[in-house]
Amino acid sequence: MKKNNHKFNKSIFRAYDIRGIVSETLSVKDAYFIGYNFATNVKQKFNSVNIIVGYDGRLSSPILEKNLIQGLLNTGAYVTRIGVCTSPMLYYASERLRADGAIMITGSHNPSNYNGFKILTKEGSYFGKEILNLLKTKIEKPLLGKSHYFNISNSYISELVDAIAFDKKNISVVWDTGNGSTGDILKKLVKHLPGKHIMINSDVDGTFPSHHPDPTEEKNLIDIKKSIKKNKADIGIAFDGDGDRIGVLDSEGNFISGDKLLLLYAMDILKNKPHSKIIADVKASNIIFETINSLGGEAIMCKTGHSLIKAKMKETKALLAGEMSGHIFFADDYYGFDDALYASVRLLNIISKGFNIKKFLDKFKNLYSTPEIKVFCEDNKKFKVINQIIKIAHKKYKKAIYIDGIRVNFSYGWWLIRASNTQPAIIIRCEANSKKNLLNLTKEVELILSEFNLKLKI
Repeated sequence: MKKNNHKFNKSIFRAYDIRGIVSETLSVKDAYFIGYNFATNVKQKFNSVNIIVGYDGRLSSPILEKNLIQGLLNTGAYVTRIGVCTSPMLYYASERLRADGAIMITGSHNPSNYNGFKILTKEGSYFGKEILNLLKTKIEKPLLGKSHYFNISNSYISELVDAIAFDKKNISVVWDTGNGSTGDILKKLVKHLPGKHIMINSDVDGTFPSHHPDPTEEKNLIDIKKSIKKNKADIGIAFDGDGDRIGVLDSEGNFISGDKLLLLYAMDILKNKPHSKIIADVKASNIIFETINSLGGEAIMCKTGHSLIKAKMKETKALLAGEMSGHIFFADDYYGFDDALYASVRLLNIISKGFNIKKFLDKFKNLYSTPEIKVFCEDNKKFKVINQIIKIAHKKYKKAIYIDGIRVNFSYGWWLIRASNTQPAIIIRCEANSKKNLLNLTKEVELILSEFNLKLKI
């Protein structure tokens, strides 16, 4: 057995996945060894190596797939290729085909020169220390595995169609796939959906010519807002690059944040399944937790991160979970993973019942909040900064939560400071019951950050 002398750029190994700049921090050789090392670990754990591989529409994805699969095959693995797909399609394939593991090649919502790997096994997400184990595996004599292509799209579409529970012919929806990999599968899905459906930026194009594929940033919603207005649509739905995050806008083009969207789904589930457990990430508004509990549900606050939330859902048997970033996880009549297309169908089911979104949003009219603010902080410094702020918080604040960074509650609002697990950044969010109190909270956070030479820009 030979030692693996290949050296990775360690910056590509993140908390939940592997992500880097292609040909700079992430190479095709990395893809080979990620495949080889992962399959070796899977074989040791399960005594079998049946791996599914899919990829998004980025220009670098096919060459990374080729090298990744070669690494998998050289362990003797049996590889099922599903081609261009969304991350949820890969998760679905893994469930239905009962794979030992699966790898999605995707840069998610990062710029077009990025790419990466989302990894899972039949036991769940592959993250944290498990990802770091990919650095350590030793090489054995290459074996000859086998691979074949499998079309998962028809089965996946059938699953989504089975979830459709409305026949409202006059509903009008604008869809913006941001040139991500959701485009092709959405074109098939809308043929089964009642109503009028307008698709924009729907051609899969890894250069993302229309806009950056992040549906939570205002600058990326210009196209869909224009189309909603032009077509007098009831709702707009946007996606990120690999289809696991959803962004929703009402008929007036107002963006509905991820935590509000989560509450909308929670209210619907709790009507028929009271006492259900619902998970929201640490960035969510207090009103989300309060409303879920008042409706008889059990609201659970969780660390941010799709892998962490999936693990928490499994642990608590929660029926629903969501993040501010637009990851929505349904274990209610579904598999428990984040699927933006499935979330879209569930949303249209709710709206078709006559759900009044404007009235729903009125719940939040007396709340003032910042968006998610990212303050640049180098990867090798950000967690040290957070640890220092935690020490300060222990001495200064009585009502602080340390689930993920520091969240401090006051009678009039709260603020959150945490380290991003995917970017060189400190994440800030503040919420208050008045503009004045919001300003006071942001000033307090600004003062704390200034002690570490970090500048808060709102």
